[in-house]
Amino acid sequence: MAGIKRALVSVSDKTGVVEMAKGLTALGAEILSTGGTAKALRDAGVAVTDVAAYTGSPEILDGRVKTLHPKIHGGLLGRRSVPAHVSQMQQQGIGPIDVVIVNLYPFEATISKPDCPFEEAIENIDIGGPSMLRSAAKNHEDVTVVVDPADYARVLEALKTGTVEPALRRELAMKVFQHTARYDSLIAGYLEKQVQGSDGKFPAVLSLQFERVETLRYGENPHQQGAFYRELNAREPSVSRARTLHGKAMSYNNFLDANSALELAKEYDETAVVIIKHNNPCGVALGSTPVEAYVKARETDPVSAFGGVIAFNRPVDLAAAREITSTFVEVVIAPSYAEDALAELKRKKDLRLLEIGPLSKVKPEGIDLKKLVGGLIVQDRDLGALGNLQALQVPTQRKPTAEEYATCAFAWKVCKHVKSNAIIYARPGQTVGIGAGQMSRVDSVKLAGMKAVLPVKGCVMASDAFFPFRDGLDAAAQAGITAVIQPGGSIRDQEIVKAADEHGMAMILTGMRHFRH
Repeated sequence: MAGIKRALVSVSDKTGVVEMAKGLTALGAEILSTGGTAKALRDAGVAVTDVAAYTGSPEILDGRVKTLHPKIHGGLLGRRSVPAHVSQMQQQGIGPIDVVIVNLYPFEATISKPDCPFEEAIENIDIGGPSMLRSAAKNHEDVTVVVDPADYARVLEALKTGTVEPALRRELAMKVFQHTARYDSLIAGYLEKQVQGSDGKFPAVLSLQFERVETLRYGENPHQQGAFYRELNAREPSVSRARTLHGKAMSYNNFLDANSALELAKEYDETAVVIIKHNNPCGVALGSTPVEAYVKARETDPVSAFGGVIAFNRPVDLAAAREITSTFVEVVIAPSYAEDALAELKRKKDLRLLEIGPLSKVKPEGIDLKKLVGGLIVQDRDLGALGNLQALQVPTQRKPTAEEYATCAFAWKVCKHVKSNAIIYARPGQTVGIGAGQMSRVDSVKLAGMKAVLPVKGCVMASDAFFPFRDGLDAAAQAGITAVIQPGGSIRDQEIVKAADEHGMAMILTGMRHFRH
């Protein structure tokens, strides 16, 4: 591109636009603009030609039509290397537009406002903007098109050299179509909600927009390639939005485990620590301090905790950091780290440290996706939670003690995050045994006992789904379990309750299950 004669600038997000326009003017470009952008540029001392003056056609229909004009789109779409295009442009008095800087009406921000009127949403559907972007991007061989303010500086530098390389122009065009595709999908999704009169959670056509953050060394196994993508505009504190403070690059499995650990740690209002290994908890505990909670969690299964992924729901202090560095850990994720704790943790050069910021009470949202070959299954996230356990049904002769109620509440939250069939043995504020992923429930009951390092006698048991037979209760009683929390709903519930009564157990029925496959 040998010099620039004309640039069209029309933006909703005015971040950096004045500086960019001044840079273009310094290169000799005439600036075409409209409305609020033209005013902002003039107020900053930038010479601007109104699009209406340039086209000779006034804005009409309350500004709905202003850039939809042959002098605009001809200037964008005309190919400089095609003599017939050049000749027609000259005959029609159409000058080339070499640079387009456009971003779109804030449709997403508009519909995010509580009780946004339908009419307001419709008026914030941009027509001219996407049209100009698409025209410029189609003709990116001749037109440099910028939709993202983050690209202003490097584009201006390239323009100063006199040549915007084809690779950069193609990249910018790609970003345009990604941007307009997302914009159109937001509009389609919004309109579908209005048509269906629903929340639009499961639209007829599911459009997903994620941005690639990094390419991973490999996927789940070394022979698989992998990458990490972040959902656009997600606000909930999460591993996906975490800041890496130290350590090796995250692997595919690190991301999975860190996500599982954090989501379980977020279940608790009390100080909690979760240790994950192979996407299952191997230790969960509450404590008066982060270090107390961590040590208790590690005590559940010290062998499995070696090389694990740890999540804290409180800032990590020096005492906790020293315990972490006393053994091998893959990843730590926490709201923040004390300065001396961070220095201690950084002694382990490969230890990955993720910071998520305050665990603010942002309402959890979104859907859960699982890819099938040739398809996708979609559901609500499992955000089911119990309120007051003492309001739940207790079908056994013996009622739980206050301590058993509290421990059952703790264990039930753990159970939700363990692969089915899931069984949790727990004592107050601490897991004791975890039976995960077995094909029969009684085997998970036995596995929880086999994995237990701490004494089981006097513990409670949580089960993610009902007991199909009494053998699970019998095995638990033999291990020393005194109370059980489970959904109920089996055709043999009376038999299960009878078994609990025979063993002197208390039982709480939740009416809610937590399968996790």
